[in-house]
Amino acid sequence: MPAGETKPERLDRELSELLQELRVVLPGVQVLFAFLLTVPFSERFGGLSQAEEGLYLTALIGAAVASALLIAPSAFHRVLFRERDKEWMILASNRLAIAGTVFLAMSMSCALFLVTTFIYGSRLAAAVVAFVAGLFAVVWYAIPLARRTRG
Repeated sequence: MPAGETKPERLDRELSELLQELRVVLPGVQVLFAFLLTVPFSERFGGLSQAEEGLYLTALIGAAVASALLIAPSAFHRVLFRERDKEWMILASNRLAIAGTVFLAMSMSCALFLVTTFIYGSRLAAAVVAFVAGLFAVVWYAIPLARRTRG
């Protein structure tokens, strides 16, 4: 807490920071979700195997869940505006935002696997997705968690 910052000032700052971070993430989720919604209307979608259709559905559901979780803090803020429960709202919103990024990473990985398989085959797709999913795990979670435990 910065010197001289009161608890209400800290809560205001933390909420503002959280909402600003979500403003960065949400456009990406929305673009991914919109793209996934258009895929079934392409001519080649009918040529997908049952496993590929399942992967597509997983990506689509993941993007929808990520959207719900990442938009929830803004909805909380509107519903709880002036209810003097900002501390709970920040804690709950933080958890929802983290869960939303997990579903976003899953959805992006599934979509990447589907597209890469379609273009290059499943062997290369598996390698690419393993790398990208590992990258998400390291830069989104492992590095900040390691820093947090180092304290």
